[in-house]
Amino acid sequence: MTDNRAAALHSRAVVADAHNDLLCAVASRPPEEWASFFRAQWLPQLQAGGVDLQILPVFVDEAYRPEGALRRTLRMIEAAHRLAAGNADAVELCFSGADIDRVIAEGRIALVLALEGMPGIADDVELLETVHRLGVRVGSVAHFGRGAFGDGSGEDAAGSRLTRAGIHALTEMERIGMLFDVSHLGAGGVDHVLELATRPVIATHSSARALLDHHRNLSDEQLAGIAASGGIVCVNFFAPYLHADAHTLDSLVDHFEHVVSIAGIEHVGMGPDFVREVLADTTAPCCVQDTIEGVPTDRFLPGLDGPSGLPLVTEALLRRGWSETDVLAVLGDNLQRLLRSELGHSAGA
Repeated sequence: MTDNRAAALHSRAVVADAHNDLLCAVASRPPEEWASFFRAQWLPQLQAGGVDLQILPVFVDEAYRPEGALRRTLRMIEAAHRLAAGNADAVELCFSGADIDRVIAEGRIALVLALEGMPGIADDVELLETVHRLGVRVGSVAHFGRGAFGDGSGEDAAGSRLTRAGIHALTEMERIGMLFDVSHLGAGGVDHVLELATRPVIATHSSARALLDHHRNLSDEQLAGIAASGGIVCVNFFAPYLHADAHTLDSLVDHFEHVVSIAGIEHVGMGPDFVREVLADTTAPCCVQDTIEGVPTDRFLPGLDGPSGLPLVTEALLRRGWSETDVLAVLGDNLQRLLRSELGHSAGA
């Protein structure tokens, strides 16, 4: 139970979640159920958590790669459009910062489409403009393994950087006004992006490697580089990326405080990566994975296994002594500001 001060602050905050894979669960249903399933299963959770701004990644499972990756990508994009159209009283799919500001001001939830890993694009960089026309505004170019644009963090031992197609993709994303997301990209690729980027870069769901040396986390140099680009680092809530043993709210706040100490308060946000329900909902009982990339899939922060628990973050930050202004910045003001300045603005605009 949150205290009165925390509840009041959370209620007036813009709460922005940079990564929730709920589209995987929605798109696993028949198309005629996409809107109603979202309304029954996910909208109440988002509203209970006070979410005002939600980035929705399109993630394509291994079963669809490579042959079905583009079709699965398009199906999930269509699912996002239909769930938004079927719940227009509560949400809207947004394509610009102005859209986001308007929808939040109206008391609805602003949804922003993202691509995670881009297996449906492969090395056809021209398709980035196609998916941009369909509403995609954020994109990462790798997951755990190897990809056409660069290697995921699970391939760090290879020491690779962006491929030629990856460099082209970065240039194209900057041209059309699509935010480049470095979460999941290998260490060499992140460094390469930060060398080349001319526009702000985002990490939608990454934590601090200085606190837990895992390849999914970012080094202090990378945290500082993202901040120098004008971008933000959205801290991942997945317990195994925060601490080897102590899976507590304090371990999450430790990561927030470390990232703030390196990047600055104006360059930090939230990227919860709530996977518990999505994994349970989309995995057949016969095929449940106990680990992903060697990380247990059954470890979650108490009360924070879904968006309804987000008020606990506000309470934890206040309990640690954060000012209300800093809490508001991390809860969503920073992400809203970044999207306001970047989405819908092509290079030179």
